[in-house]
Amino acid sequence: MYSDLFSQLDAGRLRHLITLEGLPHERIAALLDRADALRTASRGGTRTLDLLGGRTVINLFFEPSTRTRTSFDLAAQRLGAHVINFDIASSSASKGESLLDTVHTLEAMHCDAFVVRHKESGTPQFIAQHLRSGAAVLNAGDGNHAHPTQGLLDALTLRRQRPDTGALRVTICGDIRHSRVARSDVHALHALGVRDIRLCAPEQLLPEAGEFPDCGIFHNFDEAIDGADVVIMLRLQKERMQAAAIPSEAEYFARYGLSSERLKRARSDCLVMHPGPINRGVEIATDVADGPQSLILKQVANGVFVRMAVLAELLGADKAATMRA
Repeated sequence: MYSDLFSQLDAGRLRHLITLEGLPHERIAALLDRADALRTASRGGTRTLDLLGGRTVINLFFEPSTRTRTSFDLAAQRLGAHVINFDIASSSASKGESLLDTVHTLEAMHCDAFVVRHKESGTPQFIAQHLRSGAAVLNAGDGNHAHPTQGLLDALTLRRQRPDTGALRVTICGDIRHSRVARSDVHALHALGVRDIRLCAPEQLLPEAGEFPDCGIFHNFDEAIDGADVVIMLRLQKERMQAAAIPSEAEYFARYGLSSERLKRARSDCLVMHPGPINRGVEIATDVADGPQSLILKQVANGVFVRMAVLAELLGADKAATMRA
């Protein structure tokens, strides 16, 4: 739960982005609208804008990442900002320097934003609470707590394909318990007005009772996917679960994997999504991941524009300039 002692909003302005939980629906919709505006202004990402000229964005990634780190890097560069990809392994953190000492050292060099990924839930919020400057903090994934820009890019991808989001039936299947993506997706889907959200997983990978009161909980994937308009598959978070959480990958795929045969239980035009990285043959079959109903690469592309929108919003780039660019 996001601390009542700390707010992402300051006098109506978004100061940090730690979670989508508690953000007004209008604020989330405005970020999605801005992402689409920046897509147009940048000519689909082929034109660099100067909305953040002279600003510096530091990527602080304490966990491995391909999609998120690269897209934040591209997003900042396409807005004209300087980007520093901080190498944790070769930094003084390896000599015992504390997290806050590292952050305060970087603050002293006049950076404007920290993009933070960390294995411990709450780390981006902790950093934001202890800043000594006006820098912004963007959560790029913390533990199993939240991944707000992933939630936004999934919402944008879905909205662009199916504008009538309120009528959709969405099934999320996989390791719900350990998934920060699932939590942010649920908040984003509620903001889009989606009323029928189904969460499906083995008993040991379902969330705690009562965590998602407005979602249906399923153990049987065939039942959960029946008639679905959208299915979002999640990776098994092996690094966060007990070794015996699943009996075997083959058995898991048989019960909870998305095959082309199982996809037939959904609507004929059901959209398939996955935040990546994909474990082919574990949670999703190759022919489905690469098939005509898959939006997986569209999600990746939309991630750059969403992260451009969030950076522009947090760093105060003029919205009118976005439209004129």
